[in-house]
Amino acid sequence: MRKSCIKVLKREGEPIRRALLEMNLLDNSCRICSEEEFLYLPLIEEPQEEILQELPGELEFTEYDFEEQEGQLKFEDLLDEVPHFEVIGDIALIEDGTYEPMKVADAIMQVKKNVKTVLAALGPVEGEFRTRRFRTVAGEDRTSTIHREYGCRYYIDLERAYFTPRLATERSRILAQVKEGQTVVDMFAGVGPYSIMIAKKSPEIQVIAIDKNPDAVEFLRRNIGLNSTVNVMAIEGDANLEAEKFASMADHVIMNLPHNAHEFLDAAMKLCASNAIIHYYGITQEGDLFASSLKLIMEAAERAGRKTDVFDTRIVRSYAPHQFNVCIEVRVYS
Repeated sequence: MRKSCIKVLKREGEPIRRALLEMNLLDNSCRICSEEEFLYLPLIEEPQEEILQELPGELEFTEYDFEEQEGQLKFEDLLDEVPHFEVIGDIALIEDGTYEPMKVADAIMQVKKNVKTVLAALGPVEGEFRTRRFRTVAGEDRTSTIHREYGCRYYIDLERAYFTPRLATERSRILAQVKEGQTVVDMFAGVGPYSIMIAKKSPEIQVIAIDKNPDAVEFLRRNIGLNSTVNVMAIEGDANLEAEKFASMADHVIMNLPHNAHEFLDAAMKLCASNAIIHYYGITQEGDLFASSLKLIMEAAERAGRKTDVFDTRIVRSYAPHQFNVCIEVRVYS
């Protein structure tokens, strides 16, 4: 069976396979193939260019003749088209406007045997605590689960704290930059996906994890226990205020609050030790991916009497039509 696929070096195949699984793009109805030093990973559908840019390592989009996995049920056997959804733990999320949600939910539970609940989102992420409302479409009537990612476990209640598996590859990318003996401040830690993954890398890394949502901090503390990451300090509070306590301590400052991170740039500058890196996330328009955000960062550095160099700029993922979730990384000097 000839299918679209990702061609990648074998040594880089596993993180890309994981990323494709997280994005529900890997076609498990076909066997992954290898040829010389390359792997061929079959795709459910052709990904957008922005999605390809999210994937780690060097890869090529191509076609290949795959063998079918015998007895593997496929969405094509049950539905006219492959549904868009994401899986967190044993919960699948669909949008409330999904055509024939009961039929789609039933298909998901038949194809994805690990899924025990299908939820439909009733609206966007909203409010100060970045929460979202859901209704149960099929399966167990609950919004809590344990999600596994890169060897870490996270207890989450999706109605009480924000979480997305679509940033797993991005979290791994930041992890690779943190060295033993460094201090990381995660200004908007949520249930801890950045903080715990980084802390688990080495007990010599100190992580200060801050969030204003008391439920998120409750789950963060539970997840610290689940992962035995005693080198994470969980703090319930406003990052703008908490920055005063940790001035000049951070080697890395993670600012994963894409719609509002600019409001905390002065605090981020205060947190930075000399030669620190700020990992700034924003939602930007297609015609202004980085320039406006870089201007805000440079203005904050100037107010703090700091100097900066741009370390990296990248598109993390497509967010909405003509809008992108971007990451800007700058090194901050005294």
